[in-house]
Amino acid sequence: MIPNSSVPASNPSAVARSIRKSLLRMVHHANASHVGGGLSIADVLAHLYGGVLRVDPSRPNDPERDRLILSKGHTAAALYATLAERGFFPSEWLDHYGEEHSPLTGHTNHLVPGVDASTGALGHGLSLGCGIALAMQRDRRPARAFVVLSDGELDEGSTWEAALFAGHHQLEGLIAIVDYNQIQSFGNVCEILDLEPLADKWRAFRWQVVEIDGHDHDQIAGALARLPAKAGSPTVILARTVKGKGVSFMEGELLWHYRSPDGAQLERALRELDDSP
Repeated sequence: MIPNSSVPASNPSAVARSIRKSLLRMVHHANASHVGGGLSIADVLAHLYGGVLRVDPSRPNDPERDRLILSKGHTAAALYATLAERGFFPSEWLDHYGEEHSPLTGHTNHLVPGVDASTGALGHGLSLGCGIALAMQRDRRPARAFVVLSDGELDEGSTWEAALFAGHHQLEGLIAIVDYNQIQSFGNVCEILDLEPLADKWRAFRWQVVEIDGHDHDQIAGALARLPAKAGSPTVILARTVKGKGVSFMEGELLWHYRSPDGAQLERALRELDDSP
């Protein structure tokens, strides 16, 4: 059972719905943004914290824990909502997201229990994951490093430097998850800088590639249950998702990269989520 929640870990769909509702309320309250990218990654986060990550909310700094780097740190609200569901801190903290003196800042803050790194400058997260995975490998520790990337930040050269490094050093404890919702800050990914053939690029850098529907809970669970995908290789999961997933008027809309829902939009979104399966 997930602490501070009535939702059992065996029901990731319900956990994801709760994450979505929390992040919508947080962003509305703070008049903040990045709703779309938070909604698109909620299903994956629900699975990661529902039993895949080896973490203990009562010991958030356990040196033997798995690490998660939310490289797309602008979607911090989704991670904070997930950590509250998992019991890393009281859910009441979410009410103060984005407020002055609140640790729940608009980009992930390592001072928050359960957050392993402050992120937000895109293109840095995979390098952090490489360093963690290499250290664990050399110390012969079983802890793994998970890095959640946006598709837009794959435009950054530093991401591909890290990918080359990981393949060379055979970092099998490194798992990258790309939230491939195909919309970045100013337009569609294919228009800004086309990434295809994306899977082939990762394979060329000596990664094992797993492609899934990032909203299909069976596919998410299956991919995360078989890690590493191949011994001696880092794994990348290309999760094809929908920006704004779960709220009809936000799905696939660039507008919701930066816009905050007003009161009426928030109520409509919450009703839709309550009525979803």
